[in-house]
Amino acid sequence: MDSALSSAIPFQRKKLDDGTLINLYKSMLLPRMIEEKMLKLLRQGKVSKWFAGIGQEAIAVGATSALLDDEIIFPMHRNLGVFTTRQVPLTRLFAQWQGKKSGFTKGRDRSFHFGSLEHHIVGMISHLGPQLSLSAGVALAHKLKKENRISLAFTGEGGTSEGEFHEALNVAAVWQLPVIFLVENNGYGLSTPVSQQFKCTQLADRGIGYGMRSLTIDGNNIIEVYETISSLAKELRENPEPVLVECMTFRQRGHEEASGVKYVPKELLDYWIERDPKVNFEKWLLAENIISETDINTWSSEIKTQINQALEEVSQEEDVQADLTTELADVYNSNSQAASLPTNTETKEIRFIEAITDGLDIAMKRHDDLVLMGQDIADYGGVFKITNGFLEKYGKARVRNTPLCESAIIGIGLGMSLKGIKSVIEMQFADFVTCGFNQIVNNLAKIHYRWGAKADLVIRMPCGGGVGAGPFHSQTNEAWFFKTPGLKIVYPSNPRDAKALLLAAIDDPNPVLFFEHKALYRSMTADVPLDYFTEEIGKAALVKDGKEAVIITYGLGVKWAKEIQEEKNLDIAILDLRSLAPLDYTAIDAIVKQTNKVLLLHEDTLLGGIGAELSAYISEHLFEHLDAPIMRVASLDTPFPFAKNLEAQYLANSRLETALEKLLSY
Repeated sequence: MDSALSSAIPFQRKKLDDGTLINLYKSMLLPRMIEEKMLKLLRQGKVSKWFAGIGQEAIAVGATSALLDDEIIFPMHRNLGVFTTRQVPLTRLFAQWQGKKSGFTKGRDRSFHFGSLEHHIVGMISHLGPQLSLSAGVALAHKLKKENRISLAFTGEGGTSEGEFHEALNVAAVWQLPVIFLVENNGYGLSTPVSQQFKCTQLADRGIGYGMRSLTIDGNNIIEVYETISSLAKELRENPEPVLVECMTFRQRGHEEASGVKYVPKELLDYWIERDPKVNFEKWLLAENIISETDINTWSSEIKTQINQALEEVSQEEDVQADLTTELADVYNSNSQAASLPTNTETKEIRFIEAITDGLDIAMKRHDDLVLMGQDIADYGGVFKITNGFLEKYGKARVRNTPLCESAIIGIGLGMSLKGIKSVIEMQFADFVTCGFNQIVNNLAKIHYRWGAKADLVIRMPCGGGVGAGPFHSQTNEAWFFKTPGLKIVYPSNPRDAKALLLAAIDDPNPVLFFEHKALYRSMTADVPLDYFTEEIGKAALVKDGKEAVIITYGLGVKWAKEIQEEKNLDIAILDLRSLAPLDYTAIDAIVKQTNKVLLLHEDTLLGGIGAELSAYISEHLFEHLDAPIMRVASLDTPFPFAKNLEAQYLANSRLETALEKLLSY
């Protein structure tokens, strides 16, 4: 029988044996049958939402089957075949989709928003693009470790319009990372056709602009997918480079079931249903006498039993119970590290900026795979020269200049963390972190709470005013992140703490935003131990004791507070928070109870600043200990100005003396 006539897809077996072909078919049959069951459960209200991948299974199954079991895949919400091909237990999948505790996120997230490093799978977040950068980070880890492995990330044609697509592909190309970026071009981003999404003929054409090899294949032909990815993966393991693969396909159902497919022309839908990957492959296998109808019935019956048994087991599980202790405990990866004293007590008077350099240098020696990343940090030594000389000392693999792509670099840092490699990422100026905001607040901050993965990286944030740098190089933007659970925020005020807390941040397995005030870089010195030592993150420091009032502050605010206390010879306490997340409520409680009058000082704007939260906390928990209203002193609620006189008026210290006099005389 002419096999080409037996289906709408012209399969060619090439050198694949019967066993491989049968495994590919059975691997495609399983997710198809699970999906058909899920659609029934959706109508019965037993699952809340479903993103059907019916019609696209050949891509997920073919690509996953082509990789080694320990190569990490980054699927999206229509790639069930990745999970089933990696033999993720159906009970855990069903529990995940029903929000049960035995699911991968303990009921904290839904559908495919999870990962399982046991199965070398890292799931997506709803923002679609970020996983591309994570896959590049894993690929970088493979390259650094010389592991001869690749990573593979899925995205849809809609996701290719996001900035993260450009950033991830550009960095992967510049750094020659062994990663396959796989685009499932299924014709529609929800209801928006490709004609309204991009103008190039094929998405693979974009690879040319990145200097990247790219190709377009039939995503419904499982043999073509399997053979293509197998061949590419074998090449990339030996000769690392990124490749862009566009798979032409179609989803036969809506973006999710509520959407439907009414917006799809009937003739287009009919065309693609005729090219159904499972049905066509089945016809071809039958025509080639590789399988029989009896085989199909037997396998289908076995899978049906497997699905029903798993569903029955999960149905017996109780709904997840809310437990406050558990929920709060899982926000951060556990880290019981206390302060560490230096073994060598010798000290040296150094500037704030030198303390940062010294801390990084010690960390690079303690963690022999620690990677520094940032714009101009290598040959140039960074715009503040903090990493000057590091390239010669540690090499270009560990001291990496990056393109201007904050989001991709943060995502790459997270990807490296999944492979056990720490990184320190420098924002050239803290203001520029906006370009990586999504990765920080939606990926770094939530990944441990969601499914237990580590985001083990530090983002250095040179910040602050007083240096005439204007609106885009002067902000101290800690409040943007203060309300996001899962992040740690450190903000030292002196060289000793800068070194100790930086080393603690690098040791910490959680994402840490490390703020460094530029005005302190070269203006402040202190005696700092030469050896390794740390201070505990989350512990405030009583800079000065006093009885009449307390100034609670951090960063440059500590310098302002000390200056006015010394100038006026006031009997006031100064509490340096040092860490903003987590806050040291024990220290706050003690000093408020001792002094009974509180002034909250920070350089950030007043409205929505951290002082507002501190004021609310003190009012709610310590009201009976107050002898005066809480005073807040902060910078003006305007953008940061450039001219010297405007900047002086803007900054909080211009109003500190008046506010303190008012508080003390109350």
